[in-house]
Amino acid sequence: MRFIAFSAAAAVAGAVAFADAASAQSRDQIRVVGSSTVYPFTTAVAEQFGKTGGGKTPVVESTGTGGGFKLFCAGVGVGHPDVSNASRRIKKSEYDDCVKNGAKDIIEIKIGFDGLSIAHSKAGQALKLTMAQVFLALADQVPGAGGKLVANPNKTWSNVDKSLPNIKIEVLGPPPTSGTRDAFHELFMEVGAAQIPALQELRKTDAKAFQKAWQSLRRDGAYVEAGENDNVIVAKLEANKNAYGIFGFSFLEENTAKLRGVVIEGVEPSFEAINSGKYKGSRPLFIYVKKQHIGVIPGLDKFVAEYVSDKAIGKDGYLSRKGLVPLPAADAAAVRKDAVAQTTLTGAGL
Repeated sequence: MRFIAFSAAAAVAGAVAFADAASAQSRDQIRVVGSSTVYPFTTAVAEQFGKTGGGKTPVVESTGTGGGFKLFCAGVGVGHPDVSNASRRIKKSEYDDCVKNGAKDIIEIKIGFDGLSIAHSKAGQALKLTMAQVFLALADQVPGAGGKLVANPNKTWSNVDKSLPNIKIEVLGPPPTSGTRDAFHELFMEVGAAQIPALQELRKTDAKAFQKAWQSLRRDGAYVEAGENDNVIVAKLEANKNAYGIFGFSFLEENTAKLRGVVIEGVEPSFEAINSGKYKGSRPLFIYVKKQHIGVIPGLDKFVAEYVSDKAIGKDGYLSRKGLVPLPAADAAAVRKDAVAQTTLTGAGL
């Protein structure tokens, strides 16, 4: 099997490593796995790539961020994905798995921002929450008498705070493999825990216990794992006006006729609020590309170029119309430069 060198010696070495890992049959279609939140953005880029003659339309699978990295980092060669979508940055342990399995040259590309929203049917009652109230509704354990952690006794939102509606707490959200789940813990649960005096003290005296508190969600039915497909959550919210769902802002944006976002800390999730930083439940989104597959899988370099182009991730790009909150212009230019130069990630700082 003949492999085409890309341009630099590193790419040649990557092709050799790829050839060692590849089967006798090559692959002429880019394969992408990973985050359900990034999925619609990458799908849009894949469709544009296919239309403009860059190559065959890439295959994009929604596996969740964690599941995507597991597949992506399993090795190099036609049997392994070329790109992984991620709604959080790659973890050091995942990067180490990549390196251990030969996928040592990874390009990290920040594509923009997403707001993590809590939403409900427009037929339901509007809700305004603080981060602390979110924690008290969904944490597995909350401070009881004397500040000691006890099993969460709150059955209704009014149990959390008398100003909230007297309806059963039922929140549909992602499973542990999802980057959205990781982001929810960090952006909502950790921040909410830090607002509660008893947990502020716990953080000072026992940091591990504090971490366990904000990383643990209820298992009594108040929090329902609804899988990696955010569209399933949207459908269930339509069917139950008293339920709430956790997903990326882009899904809320796509379903504004049906759903309403919960106001968090006095700010409603919106494109403008996320872009300005006023809405605190926001996060960066990424794609990761195997440099060793560039020059081997046809069109992978062109796919990356399409993804980071101004017409895609720019302020008025087609991904912003899909709900992606764009990077500031200077940041987008830096991302574009590094992506085209195929600058690879190092483990330092992860």
